[in-house]
Amino acid sequence: MKKSDSKLNATPDTSVRQRKKDAATESGVGKGGRYYYKGNRHKQLRAFVSTVKLGTLTRAAEALYLSQPTISLQLQALERELGVTLLERNRRRINLTDAGEALYELARPLVEGWETLDRDFQARVKGLRGGRLTIAAGTSTIQYLLPELVRRYREQFPAVHLQLANVTGKDGLALLRADEADFAVGSMLDVPNDIAWAPVHHYDPMLIMPPEHPLAAMQKITLEDLSPYGLILPPQRLSTYRMVDLVFQQRQVPYQVAIEVGGWDVIKEYVAMGLGISIVTGICITEADRSRLAVRNMRQYFPQRAYGVVMRKGKFLSVEARAFIDLIRPGLLTHRDYDESGHSQR
Repeated sequence: MKKSDSKLNATPDTSVRQRKKDAATESGVGKGGRYYYKGNRHKQLRAFVSTVKLGTLTRAAEALYLSQPTISLQLQALERELGVTLLERNRRRINLTDAGEALYELARPLVEGWETLDRDFQARVKGLRGGRLTIAAGTSTIQYLLPELVRRYREQFPAVHLQLANVTGKDGLALLRADEADFAVGSMLDVPNDIAWAPVHHYDPMLIMPPEHPLAAMQKITLEDLSPYGLILPPQRLSTYRMVDLVFQQRQVPYQVAIEVGGWDVIKEYVAMGLGISIVTGICITEADRSRLAVRNMRQYFPQRAYGVVMRKGKFLSVEARAFIDLIRPGLLTHRDYDESGHSQR
């Protein structure tokens, strides 16, 4: 056989060996089965954290602009190098092992900190002369609780781009889980296991009605007294409606909803017009409201509502975020529970 023929026949094998070499290099495998550390560990951890956060290799690959086989190779290399199994793979999603939980708790702040390193460095050097902060909050929180905090924050850090995302409930949690909001400010009834909740302000439940309403002349108002009158409440998907419904159901007192409408200002206006009565949170009651509405505290029947900071467990807070939270209450997030990792049950 001619030498030229020999070279032609060897070409496919050489190509296969080269592809294997490239794959090994991408996954972090070196000569003799050893794994590179400095050049690939960050990529491996980033792939690991993204996979856990997003639930599947496909989503992680899309988020990191890589192929799914590349993500899989990086995860395999990480497991081999650490000598443990980190992920249990099934058809629907990926679950963490105990070792995976431990690594995720350590790796997530590192990966997220690396991704925001340039911004945080500039913020520290320049004293928060730039950067961006996104806070998720409902309409009542934005309107009644945040204005003074926003004013003080803007005075201290005028160059920070501040975005208030007007969302409630599941939409707000979705922003936190997708890292599209740094944290949220608002009220919570049910706290998922991947969410940290730090209550700060507490407000009593208030019955509001027109001054000429029959209930306004009563010294003591019971839950049964409300039964004949139509209530004006926020939509059923919101926590206020669920809280009112729960109290009436537990005490087996019938009630009727006359109007469902969003927004405390709209509800107060409709009550002032004589279209019904309502149970609202004290956060929305102003001095002007007391001049046109009869207001009664209903704390003996309905629970207080707490407003505070909501964030994803294990979230690496930027300098901008910590500065705002310190305005709400200094040292609010120093408790260890707020820094623990948690995983969504979505």
